Amino acid sequence: MIQTKRMLIYVAVCNLAITSLSYADYAIAKTDNDKLGTIEDSSQYIHTGWQLVKQTFQLHIPKNGKAISQLIIDVPPKVAVSNDVDVLDEQGQKIKINILASSQRIIINFPEPVTSSTNKLQINFNKVLQPITGSLSIYHLSAKVVGSSVEIPVGEVQIPSF
Repeated sequence: MIQTKRMLIYVAVCNLAITSLSYADYAIAKTDNDKLGTIEDSSQYIHTGWQLVKQTFQLHIPKNGKAISQLIIDVPPKVAVSNDVDVLDEQGQKIKINILASSQRIIINFPEPVTSSTNKLQINFNKVLQPITGSLSIYHLSAKVVGSSVEIPVGEVQIPSF
């Protein structure tokens, strides 16, 4: 969480520095009384290579499976995921969760375990800082079921960069 905040602050400072170094006189109109305004200069902002996006994926819950008490998501090193996470059921209703976020791992605790009666979960990472270009972001998922402390691998989610 602290590293995520530091990264967001670093990107914001870099954006401000680049913006302040950009040519400030980017559009000036002459104001002669007998002429229409004309554009003298223009400039372009330099793209920093990072973007803030929302990433979403679905997790299908197997029928007759044990109730899930925790979902563990290992975050790829090239992205920063905030603790702004929503989990929705198949009807689009928010499920109550508790989030524990570190720099490379998000742990979603379910105060009320998710049972097989919930067919699927939609997980929304609302604020992800990722590079604009590059390879896929691969998240590794595992879960804990009620009554066990063993992390059971669930699979991986691959999200492309733009």
